[in-house]
Amino acid sequence: MDSIWLDGVEWLAVLRIGLGLWWLESWRHKDKKGWFERGTGIAWAADVASKHRWNAVRSGFGAVVTPRPKVMAYIVVYAELALGLGLVVGLLTPVALIGGLLLNLLYLVLMIHDWAEQGQNAMMALISLVALFAMSWQAWSLDAAIGLFL
Repeated sequence: MDSIWLDGVEWLAVLRIGLGLWWLESWRHKDKKGWFERGTGIAWAADVASKHRWNAVRSGFGAVVTPRPKVMAYIVVYAELALGLGLVVGLLTPVALIGGLLLNLLYLVLMIHDWAEQGQNAMMALISLVALFAMSWQAWSLDAAIGLFL
């Protein structure tokens, strides 16, 4: 594989780190006080889910998220932080890529009617797939440094 400036494995590491920074930005800009104390994030998602055209989304949200809004707020917020950190430093990278892909797919399905968000979720999911199948943890990662997943 020919490339300019960096080799192919290093460009994949750039892609992985960029995705991690995207997750960290998603975590950073969240109003944590609103999410944790007032339940704003889960309340917004519940409103979206209640109007969803797919019954599976409405009933799934009602069964999994609605009974435990505070716990789910912490899970969502800290999952984004964990994904970002894992991808930036390259620790448990395949786990972070699969977790991020699943979270993006959940966001994509929940917000299927919000076209402003769909581009972001689709691109993050695509980057996760490419980074996973190209084994983007081969360079500039703690996984490579300690010999995990090689």
